[in-house]
Amino acid sequence: MDSKTILIVDDEQTTRQGLQKTLEKWSGGKYDILSAADGPEAYELFNKNKIHLLISDVSMPEMDGLKLLSKIKENGYKPVVIIVSGYPDFNYAQEAIRLGVINYLLKPLSKQKLIEAVEHALKTEASLERTSYLEKVADDKLINVDTNHDHSNSAIKEAIDFINNNIEKPITLKEVANTVHLNASYFSVLFKEHTRLTFSEFLTRKRLQIAKTLLLTTNLQIEEISFKVGYQTAKYFIKIFKDYEGVTPSKFRKISELEDAST
Repeated sequence: MDSKTILIVDDEQTTRQGLQKTLEKWSGGKYDILSAADGPEAYELFNKNKIHLLISDVSMPEMDGLKLLSKIKENGYKPVVIIVSGYPDFNYAQEAIRLGVINYLLKPLSKQKLIEAVEHALKTEASLERTSYLEKVADDKLINVDTNHDHSNSAIKEAIDFINNNIEKPITLKEVANTVHLNASYFSVLFKEHTRLTFSEFLTRKRLQIAKTLLLTTNLQIEEISFKVGYQTAKYFIKIFKDYEGVTPSKFRKISELEDAST
């Protein structure tokens, strides 16, 4: 997994360097810690790097912390944010909450309080990232099947397990029916009754869900992915993928990469 990047923005050099030193020592190289002296410099860093966590002072010349946050959100960047202020201000805090800031810390910051806030923020960021990923690969109809899997007919459970374990191979309804010792016609009716999907649709949706995962998490070529999910030709895989998802596998991957780059 790629290293997370934390950006510290503060026009006070001593404070900025102190925060950076504290976090570099705490992270032990696990995270990339960047810093900027003002809003414009910070915004330039957003254009060049994927920032996962922003720690910004509120009061800065030219572009204060809240204006910076507003600008990056307008341009599609979605880091988790901690705002730091030298004095309590209800209006600042209220606006920070509106902009989605997850913590509002007051100076002077103790090392322990800073680290606790950063750890909490990174857990939040990871949770949001997982949610975004799941939304991209989720299939509501398969979720319903998986939810009811434990309560399903034993033959259907066995059939689904067989499909999951042999997804890279050509699979036929008759083959699976034989595996669970049922007549093919009866198995077909039973499968739809328990899953609300035909055998063919379930198999296709399962293959495409795994394909989407591979598109998002690997650099495998489209042809390699098609073979891994049981399609004998990339051309047919691309056709089926587009029929279900509305875009080709390559387009799906590209759109997801652009979305990730802007978050």
